[in-house]
Amino acid sequence: MSVFDDLVGQETAAGTLRSATDAARDLLAGGPGAGMTHAWLFTGPPGSGRGEAARAFAAALQCPDGGCGHCDACHQVLAGSHPDVLYVRPSGLSFGVDKTRELVLQAASRPTGGRFRVVLFEDADRATEAASNALLKAIEEPSPRTVWLLCTPTAEDLLVTIRSRCRQVTLRTPPVADVVDALTLRDGVDAETANEAARAAGGQIDRARQLATDPKARQRRAEVLAIPARLDGLSSCVSAAARLYELAEEEAKEATSALDEQEKSELKAAFGEGGTGKGVAKAVRGASGAVKELEEQQKRRATRIKRDTYDTALMDLVAFYRDVLALQVGARVELSTAAQGEDLRRVARSGTPEATLRRIDAIMDCRERISANVHPQIALEAMTAALYTG
Repeated sequence: MSVFDDLVGQETAAGTLRSATDAARDLLAGGPGAGMTHAWLFTGPPGSGRGEAARAFAAALQCPDGGCGHCDACHQVLAGSHPDVLYVRPSGLSFGVDKTRELVLQAASRPTGGRFRVVLFEDADRATEAASNALLKAIEEPSPRTVWLLCTPTAEDLLVTIRSRCRQVTLRTPPVADVVDALTLRDGVDAETANEAARAAGGQIDRARQLATDPKARQRRAEVLAIPARLDGLSSCVSAAARLYELAEEEAKEATSALDEQEKSELKAAFGEGGTGKGVAKAVRGASGAVKELEEQQKRRATRIKRDTYDTALMDLVAFYRDVLALQVGARVELSTAAQGEDLRRVARSGTPEATLRRIDAIMDCRERISANVHPQIALEAMTAALYTG
């Protein structure tokens, strides 16, 4: 058993990382460590497992046995608690220069365990231009035993000067069969549910796991996919846009509310709230600024989660119309929304392939508008109107 065995459908990437792990062990033993470098760039489409691959590699670098998966070092890295691994995932839409400079200073310290100081930076493409320049300097002049693991959808999302100094590991969208195996063997999902979830998720393992294990997620997706067949007038377009907006708000609130309260409670407890003794009252009053900063961070995180939620819903609609197009042109392909067969056939009969392509373009335009800070409900209303008129 190895930490790399959990990388679903990523045999090539896993082989590269295993070789690099062997090189890292050679380097620690005083050898040349050919094949190991101080900066890595993990790229791949959403759901391919960029973060999981980087975390597995971080565990292998800290493990005396190269990522056995069962030692204390492996468990700590995979749980996010290893003292020599810095975990970074921007909570908001961007990652600023001040936080990057703090990160660079932390990364420069010597590893406490004598192996490597690893920085696992997910969504590194969210770094601002100034932050990217600060990151570049750290990668250009690496500290001994510091390893940077950067994760982005594509290499082009980073400065060319950064990516030219990184060794790239490219992940692919896992085949549906591999996702089904992961759901049935590791998560105990029955084969029928696993197969349906894997097809619906388009190979995205996290999304497939959510659909397979969360009835609410399946219900939300079913509501989204029911929209195209119900657009029979402008009134229904406005109602559909409002429902899409409500679904995103509900899911985002569900994902953040409990975490927000827990973070606030932990922060207040750290400042002494609930305690007694001299100085406690003063310390609690001083916590107000920290609480306010935390609330701002939570708002930024909520905005990011909402955008991710909108994007998931919109891509589900793209999948629906892709299947409509397949029916219209007689393509023999697997349909990811096959459970909506009656609606698919109804929409396919009522339009032309050209109109279906225009509808897909309208959905992609909506994604861009939301990304550009257009109010989501307005962008959604424009999209549903375009879906109705074709």
